[in-house]
Amino acid sequence: MEGKQETRNTDIPLSPHKGSEEGKGGGVKPRNPTRGPVRFGTFQGVFTPTLLTILGVIMYLRGPWVVGNAGLLGAIGIISLATAITFFTSLSMSSIVTNMRIKAGGAFSIISQSLGLEAGGAIGIPLYIAQALAVAMYVFGFREGWLWVFPAHNPLLVDLATFTFIFIIANISADVAFKIQYLVLAIIGISLVSISMGFIHHPVNTNVVLFGDFKGSPENGFSGMTFWMVFAVFFPAVTGIMAGANMSGDLKDPRKNIPIGTLTAVGLSYLVYVGLAILVAFLASPQELLENYNILIDKAFWAPAVLAGLLGATFSSALSSLVGAPRILFALGQNRILFMNERLAQVDKKGEPKFALYLTSGIVLFSLLMRDLNAIAPLLTMFFLITYAMINVVVLVEQGLGQVSFRPTLRVPILVPLLGAVGCFFVMFIINSTIGLISLGLVVSMYIYLTGRKNLERQEGDTRSGMFNSLAEWSAKVVNRLPKADERSWQPNLLIPAQSNNDVVRAYRAIYNLARPKGSVKILGFSTSTTGESRKLARRLPELSQYFMKQDISAAYALVQTDNFHNGVLTCMQGLKASFFTPNLLFLSLTDERVKDEDTAIILKKAREYGFGAYLYLPYRKVGLGLEKTINLWLDIRNVNRDLKFKVEDINIGLLTAYLLQRNWGAKLNIIALIKDSKNQGAEKASAVRFMNKLLGLARITRQVETHYVWGSFEKCLEVVPYADLNIFATPPEKLDIAVFRKRTDALEASCLITLDGGGENALA
Repeated sequence: MEGKQETRNTDIPLSPHKGSEEGKGGGVKPRNPTRGPVRFGTFQGVFTPTLLTILGVIMYLRGPWVVGNAGLLGAIGIISLATAITFFTSLSMSSIVTNMRIKAGGAFSIISQSLGLEAGGAIGIPLYIAQALAVAMYVFGFREGWLWVFPAHNPLLVDLATFTFIFIIANISADVAFKIQYLVLAIIGISLVSISMGFIHHPVNTNVVLFGDFKGSPENGFSGMTFWMVFAVFFPAVTGIMAGANMSGDLKDPRKNIPIGTLTAVGLSYLVYVGLAILVAFLASPQELLENYNILIDKAFWAPAVLAGLLGATFSSALSSLVGAPRILFALGQNRILFMNERLAQVDKKGEPKFALYLTSGIVLFSLLMRDLNAIAPLLTMFFLITYAMINVVVLVEQGLGQVSFRPTLRVPILVPLLGAVGCFFVMFIINSTIGLISLGLVVSMYIYLTGRKNLERQEGDTRSGMFNSLAEWSAKVVNRLPKADERSWQPNLLIPAQSNNDVVRAYRAIYNLARPKGSVKILGFSTSTTGESRKLARRLPELSQYFMKQDISAAYALVQTDNFHNGVLTCMQGLKASFFTPNLLFLSLTDERVKDEDTAIILKKAREYGFGAYLYLPYRKVGLGLEKTINLWLDIRNVNRDLKFKVEDINIGLLTAYLLQRNWGAKLNIIALIKDSKNQGAEKASAVRFMNKLLGLARITRQVETHYVWGSFEKCLEVVPYADLNIFATPPEKLDIAVFRKRTDALEASCLITLDGGGENALA
């Protein structure tokens, strides 16, 4: 951004940024569009505004000073490096616009279509503010030049008169504003000719310094500067490359107009800057270049032409900004990102966003009355640089994904957007690292705020899902090449067969508590007929899945047509083993329909053959999961001689589930250890205590745990075990008897969860 700002360790004033970031979005339809806007071609809509935004105030006032500090070759190096960064960004922008149907909004449209409306809004809102405030800064710059000619005029009246004239032009139409820029371009061209003819009145300087010693500026008493400090002063002169792209909604053929117009303007401006550096090196001595900011006026063949060019540059920049800022506001409103969205998206019969223009003009008028915006000028610079950086990031993401949808007609090497993005962030911190961090913080805060909004939707979608899908596919390929680590990466990924909605709704709290925070849910709705229940299930499956997703649990669903529920579940379990994100736990819940118990038992016992663990949930109707504060884990440890070096048999999922629910609920965990009933019960208990201490130590389950040792019949155990909201029974498949567990649920007067290991779990891992 060109702007009056403070660079690091120097007090050199700069002029405002030359960018013209405009746009229209795509959520709210424009109101009153009885006649579409004028469509611009490459020269009028892109080349002219882009070139004028680059050939600005810094060219006249700081270009010679850069040569005085860095020398001729040093200045050419600074110009080349600065232009390279914006040229890479221009290439990235040109590439991406040839790959999408870019809508109005320029950078906002590009970022929104790729990274989502949240990212587009996070960039677009600060960009609009910067663009609006830049109008006031350009007016201030114009006033300074005016007062140099007419020092007796009142500064405030000059500001107000200038802005009024600019507002009248912008209020007529963008077409009129662009036609006036032809006149400004001609004036700037005449000023450059006048400078080149300065040798007629002034002798040639033969003391050309190729590499300067960076003496500094009058403001710091020529106490010295560094290469990067001079670079930071000059860099805003080459920005403004988005001026044409931001007219994307008003162009005849954006895919053609933007690349040709932007790249041509950048290339021509580079030749002008290098040519001017060579001219001034031979036109004035190094001392004159350092001390006199108006050296081009003094050395020109006709000084008024240079002064007119200086005034024309600030005037055209203010006009471009006042045409562009309302279009950004219009795009934000059209995509429902701001307030009064319907009003902001309103256009007149010429297609001009008049309400957005009037609101922006009010902001500019208020800024003019503040009289001094130098303190926030660096912040405005950062917002423009962040926008340029994000354009490069978009191309990096799109090209890095390698999706078929990314097939731009102008393809650039991936090194181009990488260098462009790095260069933009580098320049931010060269200019002012503190302000750079603040601006990034503001953009991130805006993104977080917009992410929490519920109404941001774009019909076309964006590339975010593709980005994460590609990342998942890449991860899958890497994982497949690595040794299996199922035991250490275990978490409940539930497969839930359902014949009706109630199979899921009834067990919703249990499923939710088992799947959070990192697990997942896959609901398979099995339709065995065309009855009303099956049709209802088909309608409700998306809703049920959405309930889990709103709780930040990964969820998916599918409707399976089958003649037999039992065979359908087994077939799906086998088929899902071929997927990467394979469920590892079958979840079934019981109803009062005892006729289904036999099929349920067969499915549960078959689960281990297919590598699935299993849950069987028996809800106790009267209380459900109760207070969700206490858990009883029942473990059969009558064999205390089992090996604990690597893993334990049939109690792995029980231990892991108890720990997971204890953590999710913040609950107390009681372990009900069933030990052998013998004549020497004291010795049996002592052996059991040693076994449990070792088991719980290896399993790292030690907090808020109380172990109760019981023996004898289940009815006898009930007399001593504490009440719990959920009882978990770690059970081997051969001991699964659903009728028995139904009786236990009634006896405990609490819900029960039966866990069966699948063979791939290890509580000791």
